[in-house]
Amino acid sequence: MRFDMQPSLYNDQVILSPLQEDDFEELYAVASDPKIWEQHPSKDRWKRDVFQVFFEGAMQSGGAFKVTDRKTGEVIGSTRVYDYDESNNSIFVGYTFYGVSYWGSGINRGVKVLMLDYLFQFVSKVILHVGSGNLRSQIAVVRLGAEKVDEVEVGYYGDVPKINYVYEITKSSWSKNTI
Repeated sequence: MRFDMQPSLYNDQVILSPLQEDDFEELYAVASDPKIWEQHPSKDRWKRDVFQVFFEGAMQSGGAFKVTDRKTGEVIGSTRVYDYDESNNSIFVGYTFYGVSYWGSGINRGVKVLMLDYLFQFVSKVILHVGSGNLRSQIAVVRLGAEKVDEVEVGYYGDVPKINYVYEITKSSWSKNTI
């Protein structure tokens, strides 16, 4: 099987499909809620011009997904894989956001399980950057079995560098966690 950074993936809850240029308006309709970005490193991403830069970075990453509610067909957010490192046998997962009405619904866990199950067919380590003030995401990745391994400054596409925590999930710990 060949590694594809943007496969179509689905479970009972969601469909992850490769992000396309014409997805901007539907995705911005979700992202335009300031509450989504309160804990993210870029708190003004709800503004159209700021989100446009974020969206351009997503498109250039080659690994961005639109997340759609499988039952309703509604676009509910986005996530991505990026910085695949063949020599380190690793890849990053992040830049995830969902509409507020989907918070606490299990959607994030379902999306991450889909992604991790797929990615661990090809890599031995998945790395996640989480903003230092993003407690909601920190709790979510720890619940997936990720361990905090570092703190670094990350310069998001078109943005100034900000402190992020680095979390890691290994293939062996994921296998034990999902049994």
